Amino acid sequence: MRLLVTGGAGFIGTNFVKYILRKYPGYQILNLDKLTYAGNLENLQDLEREPRHCFVRGDICDAAAVDELVREGVDAVVNFAAETHVDRSIEEPNAFIITNVLGTQTLLEAVRKYRLWRYVQVSTDEVYGSLGPEGYFHETTPVDPSSPYSASKAAADLLVQAYFSTYKLPVLITRCSNNYGPYQFPEKLIPLLISNALNNLPLPIYGDGLHVRDWLYVEDHCRAIDLVLHDGMEGEVYNIGGNNERQNLEVARTILKVLRRPESVITFVKDRPGHDRRYAIDAGKIRNDLRWRPSVPFEEGIRRTIIWYQENRQWITDIQLGEYQKYYQKMYVDRNETLLRHFN
Repeated sequence: MRLLVTGGAGFIGTNFVKYILRKYPGYQILNLDKLTYAGNLENLQDLEREPRHCFVRGDICDAAAVDELVREGVDAVVNFAAETHVDRSIEEPNAFIITNVLGTQTLLEAVRKYRLWRYVQVSTDEVYGSLGPEGYFHETTPVDPSSPYSASKAAADLLVQAYFSTYKLPVLITRCSNNYGPYQFPEKLIPLLISNALNNLPLPIYGDGLHVRDWLYVEDHCRAIDLVLHDGMEGEVYNIGGNNERQNLEVARTILKVLRRPESVITFVKDRPGHDRRYAIDAGKIRNDLRWRPSVPFEEGIRRTIIWYQENRQWITDIQLGEYQKYYQKMYVDRNETLLRHFN
């Protein structure tokens, strides 16, 4: 089996590539990544001598490059390639539409042209919008995106479903809750909080800190995608949730407790526009149909993640010496000037 994994130098893509290579000795992976700010070749250093892994720098919007790769004998595509950060989508929505929508369409055309076995679109629960204090997202919940990022992912999902209806392409969609774990770019909440705590810096929390997310350890997510790829029903959507709902403030306190840091370092900053209040997934379909369930409790996953960041401080430093440092200054340090309150 030869897989084309797009976005395989990013956070979830990196973990998926390594998971597949460990589990399936006979599989080969073509790893296509544009290496924008969140794609990091350092993630793949341990695969440099792995003959079953071939990295290609390229853009999923480049139809000629995608065609050339697929023509080499790809059996299936797993698409992780996406612009993913909500704050960045508010600042620069164009890039999200181009990559997340047009890039997906380019991949679908290649699947259609070469009649591939399977295509998996890795999406997000954010396409559903915001939940109230009760209830869960189901696969049948109408999409109701709140940001340019989630709107671009919802548009891509609808395009995938249209290709199934129109062309009978063997496509599947996964919608996951918030992931965390090794190799996550430190603009996202958990790695940002861990990195700052390790460096004795304030931990910035949007608004009142009571926004709720369902946290999923990345290896559990990789297992679920593996099952959907091999055993899922074509044309279907599968929600993947961690059953670990936590308020952002609770996440920060958990990290500080593990690292034995005082809660006084938590700093509240001005909330971002259109900030969804709560996400929560009903993963009953994938549990019943494919016998998947999350195996890593939140406290254990946080402990593993903290250990990884402690042991890979140079990885964080290398990122912070580049573009990320400017972004961090703009999105968090400057926001502290409009400090709402400081937790004591």
